[in-house]
Amino acid sequence: MESAESARPEITVLIPVLNEEGSLPTLYQRLTATLGALGRSYEILFIDDGSRDATPRLMREFAAVDPRVRIVELSRNFGQHAAIFAGFEEARGDILVTLDADLQNPPEEIPVLIAKIDEGFDVVGGWRENRQDPFFRRFASFVVNRITARLVGVDFHDYGCMLRAYRREVVDSVLQCREVHAFIPALAATYARGVAEVRVKHDERAVGRSKYNLYRLIRLNFDLMTGFSMLPLQLMSIFGFGVAIVSLGFAVFLFIRRLIVGPEVEGVFTLFAILFGVVGLLFMGLGLLGEYVARIYSEVRRRPRYLIRKRIGGAAPDARRQGERAGRGASAGPSVDPGRGHQRALELEDH
Repeated sequence: MESAESARPEITVLIPVLNEEGSLPTLYQRLTATLGALGRSYEILFIDDGSRDATPRLMREFAAVDPRVRIVELSRNFGQHAAIFAGFEEARGDILVTLDADLQNPPEEIPVLIAKIDEGFDVVGGWRENRQDPFFRRFASFVVNRITARLVGVDFHDYGCMLRAYRREVVDSVLQCREVHAFIPALAATYARGVAEVRVKHDERAVGRSKYNLYRLIRLNFDLMTGFSMLPLQLMSIFGFGVAIVSLGFAVFLFIRRLIVGPEVEGVFTLFAILFGVVGLLFMGLGLLGEYVARIYSEVRRRPRYLIRKRIGGAAPDARRQGERAGRGASAGPSVDPGRGHQRALELEDH
């Protein structure tokens, strides 16, 4: 009988799914054709992140006719990055490829990433060229990517592209991180010895609508700043010191002017303008401080990132992987598994 270790596929394609009934049949057809042409063993791992349409039924139909399809159903919607963490725990492949289900990143681009991994790189990211998104999304993505590149120290142009490939060793390193706010592309880039970026196509979304919104962009920026750097607090401290010096100098100036010119009613409005500006910045500083405090609070609660309700299709991860997860403190149950780590993984929806 073939051992569990030898049965492990070379490639795992990990797809987090949320209400994608319109694109799933086409995705499955194109994906299997692309992976079959590679001539390498593979598995397709769908992570159902609480879908409420016909998505679960379609995935079960795929698994019923294709033993290379596996499904992990989460108990509810935990967010895209929590779903990816669940997939990382369950995946068996030596190379993991993450892919969105909306077909904006064509599955036909996967061989390009695999070829780059074969060259010796540990992490390969997709760089969406000719993005088919509104100007606001492209501009917001540009800002987030520049901030992330500065904070992480790895100059990827497109941290938001879901089409990425990782070596197993990097994935295992990411899974050892127990922090609450986990931004997977940034974490993977920091643990990889060699990283690369390849240009990939980007198509318009044919069906459904994006789960991306302005609130998630704001949350993303706060999580990036507070999760990878103490710079915001340091900048606020420097700013406070600078304001104190300027205020002292301005007070001396007003005192001397009062002695020379006399009382001036108009100066009150200047003081109000300065006061409102300083107060606004102080509230911003308090907000940043609150972000750090909230991160500490989230850490001490130790809530799981996700809960697995059901696994469908294929074999469970081999004994070696289960032993590694047990060694990292993962717990498992017969019907509901708490994901290792915490619930509040950073939710990034193709920014």
